[in-house]
Amino acid sequence: MDEIREKLTVFFDDPFWAGVFERTVGHRLSACKVIFGAEPKDYEVLDLILHCYGRLKFSPSVDTDVRKESSNPKRLQREAHRQTEVRGIGTRSQQALQLQREENRENRKTVSRRIQEEERQKRFEQKQQKRKEKHRGR
Repeated sequence: MDEIREKLTVFFDDPFWAGVFERTVGHRLSACKVIFGAEPKDYEVLDLILHCYGRLKFSPSVDTDVRKESSNPKRLQREAHRQTEVRGIGTRSQQALQLQREENRENRKTVSRRIQEEERQKRFEQKQQKRKEKHRGR
């Protein structure tokens, strides 16, 4: 059975506060970036997790190496201290978010291309109709 890990990193991404949700299922990682605006309070982050987590759009998953967490309390404390330092988001998360951005861009391109083609066809049909009306002497 695959192990599921969830991680939220909140950081200041000038000029806004942002959070990155990282979800690891087995050896696959997917990420989602959330913009908070002002510095979020603990209860705002909890509210986001409890009520809006299901609506978050995660990136396509990428392969990753999963480390086994140690149970040494001093090591855990050092890890927590390192994670609270200003570092930004991890490279795997960045790759996953980039993949999501590219996917969204492709979707927007196809939709806009389809809309343009429909508009072109509509204008063409209007021109044809106008030509027919002129030809009939109306």
